Amino acid sequence: MAPGSRTPAFREIVKDSFARQGLMRTLGAEITEIGPGRCTITAPIRPETAQQHGFAHAGTTFALGDSACGYAALSLQEEGVEVLTSEMKIHLLAPATGARLVARGEVLRAGRRLVVARADVFAETGGDSGHVATLLGTIVPVQAG
Repeated sequence: MAPGSRTPAFREIVKDSFARQGLMRTLGAEITEIGPGRCTITAPIRPETAQQHGFAHAGTTFALGDSACGYAALSLQEEGVEVLTSEMKIHLLAPATGARLVARGEVLRAGRRLVVARADVFAETGGDSGHVATLLGTIVPVQAG
């Protein structure tokens, strides 16, 4: 369980940062949940973001999982602090087929200098969901500006 956020405005800070991400806009991604130490991002699986077999490209899966981890980490920071990914590992578990991807990021450990976070990514079609990837990474808090 992640500790509480250090600023009451964490939801607005996360939403404002997300709105400035061109890649997320290009992917058609949106944040569907923000909580202290948690963030869920969804995006449709489209031909433009697929690989040659029609599955969501691993780069799309990675980008959503990485951003979900980063925004989960950002939700715990003080105002004036942003985050950058230092390293991120992905385990691709199954082909990502369906209508959309759902990346659920959560902070495992939030320190002053390093935040460890993970994301699980699911492919959904209608009511069915399949676990397609797990990411684990290190996020670094940095002063804004």
